[in-house]
Amino acid sequence: MKALVLGAGIAGITTAYELNRDGYDVTVIDREDQPAAFTSYGNAGLFAPGHSYSWSSPAAPGILLRSLWRDDQALRFRPSIDPAFWRWMWKFWRECDAERAATSTRRKARLCNYSLDVFHETVKRTKVKYDGKDGGLLYLYRTPANFEAAVKKSQILIDSGIELETLDRAGIAKSDPALAPVADQLAGALFSPNDESGDCRMFARNMRPWLEKKGVSFKFGTTIERFDLAGDRIDAVITNQGRETADVYVLCLGVYAPHLAKQLGTTLNIYPVKGYSVTVPTAGRNNVPTRGGVDEENLVAYCPLGGRMRITATAEFSGYNTDHSPADYRHMLKMAKQLFPDAADYSELDYWAGLRPMTPAGTPLLGQARHDNLWYNTGLGHMGWTMSHATARITADLIAGKTPAIDLDGLLISG
Repeated sequence: MKALVLGAGIAGITTAYELNRDGYDVTVIDREDQPAAFTSYGNAGLFAPGHSYSWSSPAAPGILLRSLWRDDQALRFRPSIDPAFWRWMWKFWRECDAERAATSTRRKARLCNYSLDVFHETVKRTKVKYDGKDGGLLYLYRTPANFEAAVKKSQILIDSGIELETLDRAGIAKSDPALAPVADQLAGALFSPNDESGDCRMFARNMRPWLEKKGVSFKFGTTIERFDLAGDRIDAVITNQGRETADVYVLCLGVYAPHLAKQLGTTLNIYPVKGYSVTVPTAGRNNVPTRGGVDEENLVAYCPLGGRMRITATAEFSGYNTDHSPADYRHMLKMAKQLFPDAADYSELDYWAGLRPMTPAGTPLLGQARHDNLWYNTGLGHMGWTMSHATARITADLIAGKTPAIDLDGLLISG
C-alpha cells in the first residue's frame, strides 16, 4: 500500500520512518527544499519528558498581560486583528485552569515518556547521527521560593512516571562542572536523568538518506494546493507539481495544517506561537555546559550541540510573522551569559525564529476526522522533538488498525 506523508518536519520524517517500517510504500512531500526547514530548523534541542508541564497554567494569563509592557516575560502577547487568533486565545484562556492544566500535563508526560522509548529503538536501528547527548537535563532555579514551589509542583510528573531528582548547589556543580563558578547564583535544580538532547534538524536531515535507501521517496519544492475528494475518502492531493495519489494520507503540516483541514470541513485548534533561538560556537572555549537544561525562572533553554550551543526562549503569541531583530534576543543572551560567561563566542550569533503549532492544551491532534483514509499527526507545539517519535508510532498503529501502546485519552482529533 502507498502512503503519502504531507510535511517533512520532524513529525513527517518520523511518520515516514514508522510507515516504512510497517511495509508501506512511502512518499513525503514538502514545500521547502529539504527536511526540517521550518519549525524543526532551530528548536531547543532538548528531548525533555521532565519538562512536560502544560503552558496553559493559572499563571499564564498574568504573564501574557505583563508582557504588554515588559520584555522579560517568557510568554509574550502581541494582539492581532486575525479572528482566528482571538478564537484560539479564548480557548487557551479556558485551559488556564489548575485542573485542566494538570490533566494536560499528565497526558503530555505519558506521551513524552513513551516517545523516549520509541526514539531509542529508532536510533538503535538507524544509527543516525544527531549530536545526541544522554545522561539527563537540569532545570535550574535562582530563588529558594521558586525552587521550593518547583519541587512541590514536580510531584505531578513523578506520579506520571518521570524520574526527577532534587539537587542543591553542590549537586548542580557535580552534575555539570560548567555551572560550578556560578552555583552561588542558584538555589537548586531538578535533574531528570532520563532526559536527553540533540539536534532535531540534523536528525531529520540524516534520516533522509537512510529512508531513501529503504525506498522512501521525497518530493521537495512541492506546495499542496487542495484535495480531490471521492465521498468520504481523499482521492488525490493536488500540488503545484501535479497530482499525488495514495491509499492513505497523513497530514503533518504543523501551523499550516488548519488551512488545509478547513477545506475538508475540519477545524483544527492550532495556532502559531513564535519561538526564538540563537546558536553560538563553543569550540576552544572554557566551561562549556556538558548537558542541556533550562533556566526556569527566565524560561531560557540551553543545549550543547557538538561545537555549538543553542539558546532558546520566548513563546510569542503574534500570528504567522517570523520576523526578528537582535533586540528580541537581548534578554535570553543576558541570562545565558550569566550562567556560561566563557562558554561561547557570543560575538558570532546565528539568529532564528520559528512557529510552533500549538493547541490550547498543548497536546497534539492525532487520528481521523471526516475522511477514512486521512490521518492527522499535528499540533505538537513546543515539544515536537520530544513527542514526534511517539505520535509517529501511534499514527502508524492507528493506520494499521492496531491498539497503540499508550492510552490516547485527550489526544484524538474530533471532526
